[in-house]
Amino acid sequence: MEERGSSNKGLPTRGVEIAVALLTFAFGALVAFASYRLGSRWGADGPEAGYFPFYIGSIICIASIINLIQAATASIPASRRIFVEWGALRRVFAVLVPAALFVIGIYLVGMYVSALLYIAAFMIWIGKYSWHKGLAVGFGVSFTLFLMFEVWFKVLLPKGVYNVLSFVGT
Repeated sequence: MEERGSSNKGLPTRGVEIAVALLTFAFGALVAFASYRLGSRWGADGPEAGYFPFYIGSIICIASIINLIQAATASIPASRRIFVEWGALRRVFAVLVPAALFVIGIYLVGMYVSALLYIAAFMIWIGKYSWHKGLAVGFGVSFTLFLMFEVWFKVLLPKGVYNVLSFVGT
């Protein structure tokens, strides 16, 4: 089903398949190399530590080479298929980038401040709510999480490298 205003331009399937084949090959090569360093032979007392992972990494490499050859030699009509249109990819990154920033924020300023900012930003940016509603809900959720975990359950959640909540004794 085609979206209204769709230009049918985007990331080609062939390019994605080649990129994935190269990434999985790199992963398989890393596994095989690390396993070889551990010992990938059959010793006097049985298999060494890297025996089975070495062969798994090798199988991943072989499968990746087969996928790379298939992607590179695909017929012309198949090579022009679109994997994802640019508009859809932008929507995916509109969620993925803030989620990655949320994870980085947890490391830097902790769970509660990051959750407040993440919830408020999504409400304001994606949900088109006013800034005071976004901040109020973000603060309310973060405060409720703080009460639940820190006060009632006595489970400490990450405060971050820069503990901006140190003034409340956490």
